[in-house]
Amino acid sequence: MTCSHISQRDFSVQRDGLTIRGIEFRPQGETLPIAIVCHGFMGNDTATMHYARQIAAWGYAAYCFDFIGGGVPSKSDGSLAEMTVLTEKQDLLAVIAYVCALPYTDRTRLTLMGCSQGGFVCALAAAALQAQVQNLILLFPALCIPDDARKGQMMEFPFDPQNIPDAISAGPLTLGGGYARAVIHMDPYREIAGYAGNVLILHGLADTIVSPAYSEKARQVYGEKCVLRFLPGAGHGFLPQEDAYALRAIRQFLDGQPVLPMDDDGGGQHG
Repeated sequence: MTCSHISQRDFSVQRDGLTIRGIEFRPQGETLPIAIVCHGFMGNDTATMHYARQIAAWGYAAYCFDFIGGGVPSKSDGSLAEMTVLTEKQDLLAVIAYVCALPYTDRTRLTLMGCSQGGFVCALAAAALQAQVQNLILLFPALCIPDDARKGQMMEFPFDPQNIPDAISAGPLTLGGGYARAVIHMDPYREIAGYAGNVLILHGLADTIVSPAYSEKARQVYGEKCVLRFLPGAGHGFLPQEDAYALRAIRQFLDGQPVLPMDDDGGGQHG
């Protein structure tokens, strides 16, 4: 099913006195399945809006939003210096609670989807909510973040992991020391292992930010209900042809169909 009329509206949610702002894409109908799409490190909802809009066309009430202090620029409150993976998990839980309480959504059919750090955050939230999440979709999930903290090099932000400063700077941008402290002793696989629902992971084989090995290990942790598809030549973030494949794979997954590998799905070889 493809819905031709999609309404769009802004929404906002409070978390600890701060405002999270995002966009709802809503097809016609009642008791709609839900999809919430999360952006990556220092991103915003402009990176995920096309996913939410397309999933809404498939009949879902779909949502994207800016994490508190999660990006530059951001429509939501807060500062980058106060953002951590765990604050973003709390943001997502607040959005989930809001969306599931709407009169036209079906809280029993909830899909979480996230890119990079947003994927890690979705995996953490799914483990916390367990059976409340029907489907989990992870695009190049940044499960490397705890290892990066232990190395003292998180993206372009270097620091001494034995003596984490209160501010970690890279050019004009500054993370708080809490960003590293929140994960430096974390085993990400132990944290995400509590989720036993359906999982789709898409990861580029040429990703130099997050090694595909992290997603392979996640597949082993999630077990038989997890589908992992690697995209030949894709890096950290998908080019248009790779994104087109990702959307085909996501629809196959949500429809309960086999998720075809990129080279076999009729969309052509990676160029």
